[in-house]
Amino acid sequence: MARFESLAAWLNWQEQLHPRPIDLGLERVAKVYHQLNQGRRKIPTITVAGTNGKGSCIAYLEAIYLAQGYRVGAFTSPHILRYNERIRINGQPVDDDTICQSFERIDDLRGETSLSYFEFGTLAGLDIFAEADLDIQLLEVGLGGRLDAVNIIDADVSLVTTIAIDHVEWLGHTLEAIAKEKAGIFRSGKPAIVGDQITQTGLIQVAEEKNANLLQLGKAYLYTKHSEHWEWRNETSHLSDLPLPILKGEHQFRNAAAVLMAVSELQSVLPVSLQSIAQGLQNAQLKGRFQFISGSPSVLLDVGHNPQAIQTLIEHLQENFSTVKIHAVFAMMKDKDIATVITMIKPYVADWYLAPLTNPRAASQELLINYFQQQDITNVFSGYSDCAAAFKAAQNKAQAGDLILVFGSFFLVSEYLAKFT
Repeated sequence: MARFESLAAWLNWQEQLHPRPIDLGLERVAKVYHQLNQGRRKIPTITVAGTNGKGSCIAYLEAIYLAQGYRVGAFTSPHILRYNERIRINGQPVDDDTICQSFERIDDLRGETSLSYFEFGTLAGLDIFAEADLDIQLLEVGLGGRLDAVNIIDADVSLVTTIAIDHVEWLGHTLEAIAKEKAGIFRSGKPAIVGDQITQTGLIQVAEEKNANLLQLGKAYLYTKHSEHWEWRNETSHLSDLPLPILKGEHQFRNAAAVLMAVSELQSVLPVSLQSIAQGLQNAQLKGRFQFISGSPSVLLDVGHNPQAIQTLIEHLQENFSTVKIHAVFAMMKDKDIATVITMIKPYVADWYLAPLTNPRAASQELLINYFQQQDITNVFSGYSDCAAAFKAAQNKAQAGDLILVFGSFFLVSEYLAKFT
């Protein structure tokens, strides 16, 4: 008999099952996975890690392979609105019953092995994909790489997007240390794609140790932008007249270029036409990344929550909203570099509305106010009952041509989308 009947009940139980919400390490999850996966065929796999850009790369890969007609599974995190978004087959979140049945199989097999919320979800994604007769599975690393539950799978192609300072309490305080953790997804003799022209020594070191085939932007592959199209090339291919990536921002060219390198490396196994690549670049969908909602005033949503992501957001604002007055609805997790984020973006924001989040990791209103006071920023409004109230206050202040920027946390963007869309 199933332990629980509803997905919500399973998830509530999982949140309290393991002593630590984040517990990096592969021994426990690998043990259960090997029991779960006995006798199953290996699905061609692309694993994506990195500080920023993981979700975009998965979105492009998913759209390209779907355009070619393949059966595609995508495991991503975190979700924006519904847990089911984490496990998609052919672009659609799987239903509650499918997830619950997988949770039951995992629970029956694990015995005394304790699993975290993320480990349960990862195993469920892999289990559901194994049952779905897929052509390819796309796996997004949740945190780091080397010790993330996703890394129990030996990827046919590994892709690391960017390296920046984030999650220092788990990954280390230096770029080199973080790079080594991200590079933990590399495999011997397999393509190890890097979507950044700045290669951290940690990445190179791990690639050499693992004997992985390091393929870096600017060396193994290149892209060139034009006003209405772009082109991409590596040692064996040249793709010209590509449509501009549907996802906005300069960084999306780097993400899309890395994705095309991954597709190129799997061409012998999963051939993809130029037409399907073009379709995928135009069809990719991703909530919460520079998501623009037209209105009076208009709204821009962005889940960016570290300095590298905020720099990308600033470039997007400069390019598209340089003459627009911006009202920010803001929240962040307390373990993020809040001071640097505020310092970077404050020249572009007219006033700030602090949105309270119920998440225990969220920075309190008092903590945020302290950061603003340290920088002598006075145009800050707080004391709202919830995210909706903070947004409505910004909406009341904004004029028709202004922009409301909702940013700083996945949880904040999720709250906005749940209440206003």
